[in-house]
Amino acid sequence: MTKPATPATEQEHKPSNFLRQIIENDLAQGTYANRRWAGSPGDAAHHAQGEPDPAKIRTRFPPEPNGYLHVGHAKSICINFGLARDYGGVCHLRFDDTNPEKEDTEYVNSIIDAVKWLGFDWAQIGQAPGSAAPYQASDYFDFMYRAAETLIEAGHAYVDEQSAEEMRVNRGDFGKPGVNSTFRSRTPAENLARFRDMRDGKLADGAAVLRAKIDMASPNINLRDPAIYRIRRATHHHTGDTWCIYPMYTFAHPIEDALEQITHSICTLEFEDQRPFYDWLMERLCESGLLAAPSPKQYEFSRLNLTYVITSKRKLAQLVVEGKVSGWDDPRMPTIVGLRRRGYTPESLQLFAERIGVTKSDSWIDYSTLEGCLRETLENTAHRAMAVLDPVKLVLTNWDEVMGVGHLEPCTQPALPHVEEGMEVPTRHFKIGKEVWIERDDFAEVPPKGYKRLYPGNKVRLKGGYVIECTGCTKDANGVITQVQATVIPDTKSGTPGSATVKASAAITWVGVNDGLQAEVRMYDRLFTDAQPDAGGKDFLAALNPDSLKVVTAYVEPSLAHVPAGAHFQFERHGYFVTDRVDHVGDKLVFNKITGLKDTWAK
Repeated sequence: MTKPATPATEQEHKPSNFLRQIIENDLAQGTYANRRWAGSPGDAAHHAQGEPDPAKIRTRFPPEPNGYLHVGHAKSICINFGLARDYGGVCHLRFDDTNPEKEDTEYVNSIIDAVKWLGFDWAQIGQAPGSAAPYQASDYFDFMYRAAETLIEAGHAYVDEQSAEEMRVNRGDFGKPGVNSTFRSRTPAENLARFRDMRDGKLADGAAVLRAKIDMASPNINLRDPAIYRIRRATHHHTGDTWCIYPMYTFAHPIEDALEQITHSICTLEFEDQRPFYDWLMERLCESGLLAAPSPKQYEFSRLNLTYVITSKRKLAQLVVEGKVSGWDDPRMPTIVGLRRRGYTPESLQLFAERIGVTKSDSWIDYSTLEGCLRETLENTAHRAMAVLDPVKLVLTNWDEVMGVGHLEPCTQPALPHVEEGMEVPTRHFKIGKEVWIERDDFAEVPPKGYKRLYPGNKVRLKGGYVIECTGCTKDANGVITQVQATVIPDTKSGTPGSATVKASAAITWVGVNDGLQAEVRMYDRLFTDAQPDAGGKDFLAALNPDSLKVVTAYVEPSLAHVPAGAHFQFERHGYFVTDRVDHVGDKLVFNKITGLKDTWAK
């Protein structure tokens, strides 16, 4: 659900950061107050003829549709859409589809779904949520081509026909300036004719590129005549075979920002060295009259470095292709579809993005911070339930005698421990009888020091039920405990006047054999055992956690009989779980463990 814009009076409650300070200063100075807006992607190139822009600021989230978004993208989504929301602006979802060889509509659809699931929308001011189409770089290919020709005519770009190896060598390095290409001295007319040959398919792929003419001796290698167009005979998922030349991302991106009247182009720190070219291009195109001032400005923040996680698209794809995980939505994957299937909520990811803040310095965030945000958002909303994950049968040997043969005693427990004043407390209903399932580690034949649960002679309470006294156990030929025995103490049922007459050393969870439901529970843990699995050139596959998934057959209480897929629960004592989005169907109960009740990875 899209959250409404935060009124200006509430800004003081938002944690300040350098981006907020920049935006607030621009609003105070009226830096972008006179922008004109045409209102739709198709008309954006004619923005100077439009109406005054009703959005105070415009930000953008510009993924390339060549893969599934991950937790790092979630941070960027929350920042860009969140800032636009908080300052009465609009954030554009834009697909930077300039590389047709790697892009696909599958990724387009997954990105749209991820942004919506996170709680954001790209509708313009005054439009109904979801009514605006996402933007696409390919919408502007005609304008980008015109911009390239304008640079050529002004002497700011040339067609280079060196080989890729020659270009690499002549570019120089951090200790050596670059060498001018022999094609750099061509006249604008020669370059224009050759560029049109590229466009018309007269040159082979890789035979030539269009380069910006800046400074081959610049200490910033990104300004050493960067390539801005290349030849690629590839069918584009949106424009088909209209083009055989495509703009480079670093050329296309600033133009897209300008045409969409973006005010604050916010990206991660790896693009900081590209900012001088961004500004150079904006200055040249404003000088030519193709674009109107003021042009957008780029600002960089530190990307998300999360322990026990990798966010390299190539390495994530390797995990999928090599079958190390079940797919992009495997609940161990840091992709948004994986996090969603694992059971993370939009609220937890938004809280996480806000809590870790926005800085310009790289640092590592411990994964426990993300898990803590999830626990915080689920604590008062996830219904409680009892589940036995490693079951052993407990037989109450005197049940028939004191309670009646075949008797099943109804029990109730609150489904939520805390509710708002005046609201009805939801309850769960289940029954206790002669046989129940308990956790195997809730019994010890010879208890260790400090052990307070079941052992011969000790009394515990079956939570929500009766106090029982353990009398012993049965083992198989291998010494494995197959059954625990105890006696029930009458008149000690929870919630009755006699419940406190007998002291119990602990309360343990259980599920009735009579009405308990069998379920598949997938015990997920972190995918890697190394906090920085791919740092310093390490083989990240060597750090795969062999215990990242264990599947157990469990028993859960009957209140979970008809819960839908994607429903969250706290299994008492065990942690937070969610019904699987894919495999939890019909009578098949499938639960994924999201996280425990506390951080078990802490040193």
